[in-house]
Amino acid sequence: MNFIESLISTLSGWVWGPPMLVLLVGTGLYLTVILRGMQFRALPHALRLIWHKEHAGDGDISHFAALMTALAATVGIGNIVGVATAISLGGPGAVFWMWMTGLVGMATKYAEAVLAVKYREKGEHGMRGGPMYYLAKGAGLPKLGWFFALFTALATFGIGNMTQANAVATIFQSTFNIEPWLTGTVLMLLTGLVILGGIKSIGRFTSFLVPFMIVGYTGASLVVLALNAGEIPHALALIFYHAFTPIAASGGFAGSVVAASMRYGIARGVFSNESGLGSSPIAAAAARTHDPVKQALVS
Repeated sequence: MNFIESLISTLSGWVWGPPMLVLLVGTGLYLTVILRGMQFRALPHALRLIWHKEHAGDGDISHFAALMTALAATVGIGNIVGVATAISLGGPGAVFWMWMTGLVGMATKYAEAVLAVKYREKGEHGMRGGPMYYLAKGAGLPKLGWFFALFTALATFGIGNMTQANAVATIFQSTFNIEPWLTGTVLMLLTGLVILGGIKSIGRFTSFLVPFMIVGYTGASLVVLALNAGEIPHALALIFYHAFTPIAASGGFAGSVVAASMRYGIARGVFSNESGLGSSPIAAAAARTHDPVKQALVS
């Protein structure tokens, strides 16, 4: 077990090292510049499009259902545990870099969804698309698209499911003394009932459940903020101070705190909003629309 933990830790250090983080955030920043801040300029129009239904375009689910399907994976354990671990590992300054990742990541999500809808294709069970299709058909890199599909399938068992299932099982065991295997079995059966029906079944379920998740998460957050309103200015001061002040961590070099804040803030920010990971455009490709830009704005 120690060997496995050590191996995973080493691989995580390589995957979430500076080069990958620079590429992810750098791409979002580059897209923000060339799109002239599309995610900010078009936000009011994008919010209106969420409720717009198209009946003439290809696709299996509505704009709203596609958005809820994507949000089902981003509103949850990544936002709660991800933020907590980012702060514990990178300090208060990590929160600032999570904010920045989210802001530039909106441009990345826009670009991903445009390509997903543009290069999608109609399959036996409905529309199918995502990075594997626009890498193969748009970029002319079918092998890279094949590798993306392979690693995405593997990732669904890791950050896609195991992290969430483990968190739920741990909470139920510590709070209600329910054995983890029992929680896992129930989650497996409930998940199977939804996903075996295909994207339409997933879209219907997430359209019903996710709005309650968002309202509950946002409401709980506002209650916590209201109960600790007097500490908000001090918390903001800590976030901005530790995000830019090049002080040394214990036994480290000057600037190591900033480096840790950036690394863990960006890494957990990407885990939380999934911008650049390629999962959201797979859901966007199923949206019922004839205009890739519309679904991209919703995404």
